[in-house]
Amino acid sequence: MRDAELNEATLARRTFLDEFAAPRATPIRDDLRDPGFQRAVLVGLLAYVVARICVFAGAAVRAAQTVVDTRADLAEGIPGTEPEPSPLSVITNVLTSWDGMWYLELVRKGYPESIPPDITYFELEARAAFFPVYPWLVRLVDVVLPGGDTFAALFTNAVLGALSVVVVGLLARRLFNVAVAARTMTIYAIFPGSFVLSFAYAEATFIVVAALCLLFLVEERWLLAGLSAAIATGTRPNGVALVAACAVASVLAIRRRRDWSSLIAVALSPIGFVGFQLFVDAQTGERGAWFRVQREAWSEGTSFGRTAVTNTFGFLTSPLASTADALTAVSLLALAAMLYCLWKRHLPLPLVAFCAVVIALMLIPETVTARPRFIFTAFPLFISVAAWWPDPTPDPDHHRASWDRSGWDLTLVLSGAGLAALTGLYAVFGAIP
Repeated sequence: MRDAELNEATLARRTFLDEFAAPRATPIRDDLRDPGFQRAVLVGLLAYVVARICVFAGAAVRAAQTVVDTRADLAEGIPGTEPEPSPLSVITNVLTSWDGMWYLELVRKGYPESIPPDITYFELEARAAFFPVYPWLVRLVDVVLPGGDTFAALFTNAVLGALSVVVVGLLARRLFNVAVAARTMTIYAIFPGSFVLSFAYAEATFIVVAALCLLFLVEERWLLAGLSAAIATGTRPNGVALVAACAVASVLAIRRRRDWSSLIAVALSPIGFVGFQLFVDAQTGERGAWFRVQREAWSEGTSFGRTAVTNTFGFLTSPLASTADALTAVSLLALAAMLYCLWKRHLPLPLVAFCAVVIALMLIPETVTARPRFIFTAFPLFISVAAWWPDPTPDPDHHRASWDRSGWDLTLVLSGAGLAALTGLYAVFGAIP
């Protein structure tokens, strides 16, 4: 057992120090055909299905509350009360709330042709703050499938959410082994921030293309990595983290093998972000339109972590005063645990750079700070957690194996409960997601 631990430690150090020095030549399709990995994917997808049930359970809390309130208003004869809604319609409203509302506005109306001065959150032109890849994809799906744009948005994320489980697992399989891939897919699917895979949000689209980009970087497929990054940077603002990942990978490749073709990925990676800025500026006839909407409508300044610290202290002094403060404190605690796992089980430097930029972009803003869904987009951290977690299978110490297994089971149960609770908090109390 001691020799096995030393071999694992040696492998982890080699992965950290020699990334891209000798990339695996095995085609990705061979991993997909591996029976062991296929069983791991099945486990991951089953976890994904269970997690979706948790999300619907949380949304059902809001549905029950709405129906009860409507019945009370109807019984009291309050004028203007709407007819009792169906639970399904309320759940759908939950899944398309917050950012989902703005993405659906983009699907239906596109980007505004002008932005009023001193724009506020309550004006529809504020939709210019949201990136285009996801709403354009939904619009395409809406053309192909019947059922309307709301169905298209939720269906798209249901499919992409399942695909993201597989791609993240494939990345874990490339870096470690099948057992780590199975654990990665499971904890990724159950993590509370995974609620966004069922909401009409852009995270599912982003994670699929971001994971593909990181996988192509590991494979040194520079053109594919750059194209994936270009799509990702047009999907969400924190897609710029992939620019950093591509730059770090290129520096390593050039330094060690004079592989100047790696610059292709660096050159292509920011095209989505830059192209979107140019598009919005041309559409609205205003330079820097996106930045102004962020500043005025969404009150996005910079605090460089001060907001996160303030909210956490607010939670510690008054635990029941604010759901937003509670979410910040719990998010920072989870992030600290995941970073510890990253320190114990290293990932290649480009993946570390990606996570670092995502975390920085989460903590820098003044309004919305640490949240489970932002941590969720730093998905390589789940690989570190899965790689760090002791594997009880070969351990002759049955007591230790039992504790390791029990700890893992408890983590999954807590994550599932947190997933349902988080969905309910967003729906009922309006906590900023």
